[in-house]
Amino acid sequence: MNDIDTLRDSLVGEIEAASDEATLEQLRIAALGKSGSVSGLLKTLGTMTPEERKEQGPRINGLRDTVQQAIAARKDALGEAALEARLASERLDISLPVREGPEARGRIHPISQVIDEITAIFGDMGFSVAEGPDVETDDLNFTKLNFPVGHPAREMHDTFFFAPDANGERKLLRTHTSPVQVRTMMSQEPPIRVICPGRTYRMDSDQTHTPMFHQVEGLVIDKKTHFGHMKWVLEEFCKAFFEVEGVKMRFRPSFFPFTEPSAEVDIQCSRKDGEIRFGEGEDWLEILGCGMVHPNVLRNCGLDPDVYQGFAWGMGIDRIAMLKYGMPDLRPFFEADVRWLSHYGFRPLDLPTLTGGLTS
Repeated sequence: MNDIDTLRDSLVGEIEAASDEATLEQLRIAALGKSGSVSGLLKTLGTMTPEERKEQGPRINGLRDTVQQAIAARKDALGEAALEARLASERLDISLPVREGPEARGRIHPISQVIDEITAIFGDMGFSVAEGPDVETDDLNFTKLNFPVGHPAREMHDTFFFAPDANGERKLLRTHTSPVQVRTMMSQEPPIRVICPGRTYRMDSDQTHTPMFHQVEGLVIDKKTHFGHMKWVLEEFCKAFFEVEGVKMRFRPSFFPFTEPSAEVDIQCSRKDGEIRFGEGEDWLEILGCGMVHPNVLRNCGLDPDVYQGFAWGMGIDRIAMLKYGMPDLRPFFEADVRWLSHYGFRPLDLPTLTGGLTS
């Protein structure tokens, strides 16, 4: 065996033993590159005599062809092995159910869903959404709403007060979203049509009350609005929200410092078999409070009660969510129990619309 045969066997052995394409490429360059061992033999052909070239040429060219074929074969083998490994690592067992990703397992909290439903309904009536801070002044939370200092009605709210500041004034956690109505009347010219959803705070805790809860209030101010308009708005809201053909409502005289006349509203329902259904039955259930905005409130907000009048209402978002979706206890709303949220929550793409259905 001469040097060419020895070189061929050595190169083919190394090529067949190459473990990856990077090693194979290094062997190709070492053999067939400009300074490679096979390329060096090819360069010697020019210095040979015709007789030597006739004898050595076929052998050297045959060596080159053998090395190229070995490299190509090993490259194909490595590619097939890499493909097999990738297929094995990416293999799916189609006999198992598809596992839901986080975007499918996640749920929208019922409070967020109900706020979206309320916004969709009143938005269709031409209302906009107004918001304000949770920490309020005594003036905006009470005084401008016709709660004089020392008035007994202030005690109805069980307020969370902060420590007095340097001026002796005490801020508080708002007891209702009515301060947002005040801010709106002080910053906008009528006509005004807004709803004010948000968190509110009172010192109360049991099966149907929590220290922090959610309210939505509405306000309409213009020159000609009246009690009949308010009744229509509330009836249309209840029909749309509870998704019934019609509702019967009764307005009972009541007292709120910021409205006059004031009323509490009951909605007809059925309590058969412990399930509350609206739009049928002979029972009644209190659902909200409302009234015509008190002239003193208009005056306190810089509006002339001889020119403007309006109506307002308020209801607990947590309460109407419980009524609509059959939740027996308010406290789990705030316990962050994933099991409860998985049961009562809504899928992220279940967006409430009046055309597609609030709970489609």
